[in-house]
Amino acid sequence: MKYQAAIFDLDGTLIDSLADLADSVNEMLAGRGFAEHTIDEYRYFVGNGSRKLIERALPQEKSADPAYVDDAMAEYKECYARRLLNKTKPYDGIHEMLATLASEGVPMGICTNKHQSAADAIVGKLFPEGLFTDVIGDRDGLPRKPDPKKVLMIAEHMGVKPEHVAYFGDTSVDMDTAHNAGFFPIGVLWGFRPKEELVEHGAGVLISTPLELFKKVKFRKTFGPWAL
Repeated sequence: MKYQAAIFDLDGTLIDSLADLADSVNEMLAGRGFAEHTIDEYRYFVGNGSRKLIERALPQEKSADPAYVDDAMAEYKECYARRLLNKTKPYDGIHEMLATLASEGVPMGICTNKHQSAADAIVGKLFPEGLFTDVIGDRDGLPRKPDPKKVLMIAEHMGVKPEHVAYFGDTSVDMDTAHNAGFFPIGVLWGFRPKEELVEHGAGVLISTPLELFKKVKFRKTFGPWAL
């Protein structure tokens, strides 16, 4: 099948943001007298939204207190707002891959569990304006991935049927999201999680570099409202 649209996870898929995320949470933890975590630990803390990140990073007795988590998460967001782009950058080959898809008339969107303000700020700085039809992050009233609601909203906005959408991600959450939405799941091997996790959760294809995509998956122009 030739796919008509591409929807991407953000962290670990389009951008390497792990160091800034880790530094921000560790700043919050250190200020409260708690032990910091390593970069490798954060690979498994991220992926389910900011609240779950903070719950995983806090000591167990604190993570069980919703009010404490709220307070810690607010402080983390302040720390992260200062660090958004200290070390974060697109992975090598991402800009070339996106440019090729755009040149072929393929509409592209982003769906992430990162809080919306951070997603907007990062995408606005690192990618050309108008490249993505939608950037949907963690918003009040919308469920987080792997619930498919947000990605299906993007596909509907594009005017593309779910079976014609390729969805890219680096975690089990992303592969589950793709299956729940009826999309084709593409696992990227340069992100935060290992190949085995992606395979176990049903990746339809795995790619080791962004430009390898075009050797394994075919796209065609959509006839929806975003056709070029």
